[in-house]
Amino acid sequence: MNRIVILASGSGSNAENIIKYFNNNESISVTQVLTNKKDAKVLERAKRLNISSGIFNREEFSKSNVVLDILKKKADYIILAGFLWKIPETIIEAFPNKIINIHPALLPKYGGKGMYGMHVHDAVVENKEKESGITIHFVNENYDEGAIVFQKKFEVLPSDSAEDVANKVHTLEYENFPKVIEQVILKNG
Repeated sequence: MNRIVILASGSGSNAENIIKYFNNNESISVTQVLTNKKDAKVLERAKRLNISSGIFNREEFSKSNVVLDILKKKADYIILAGFLWKIPETIIEAFPNKIINIHPALLPKYGGKGMYGMHVHDAVVENKEKESGITIHFVNENYDEGAIVFQKKFEVLPSDSAEDVANKVHTLEYENFPKVIEQVILKNG
């Protein structure tokens, strides 16, 4: 059984979608949700879905092995679902090509520190982009620079607001993220 731990910082809608997708899967299961925010909505979602959860601080994540030790016990793969902190090298080294992130734009455009959520969608609309989409990629030591696994795009209409772009992105995320995670895990074993 391939075990997934999800790292999330916010509402957890992608995390919930992933948990539900793998709920009765015979080869992949979500074992835990971890967050860096004690008031993150993802904790309520995990509880409702009977998934173990935990909270950690920056010290436990970046300057000690507390989170790394949990991940080594509970995960074969780490999925970032709206998780905003940079992943420490110790975790990247322990899980080479086994940390998967989703980004709400077509990387390399609109990636990097500070480019998340509505910041990305606002920039896409402001720059009058003709298309946007999602990128699913492996995590390396730099924000949004790991090897791209999957991209899916959509047309940005001249009349689209940042909220319209966000809604199109969420649709693609929910439709594709769990399937791509499954493909990567089954391919890598």
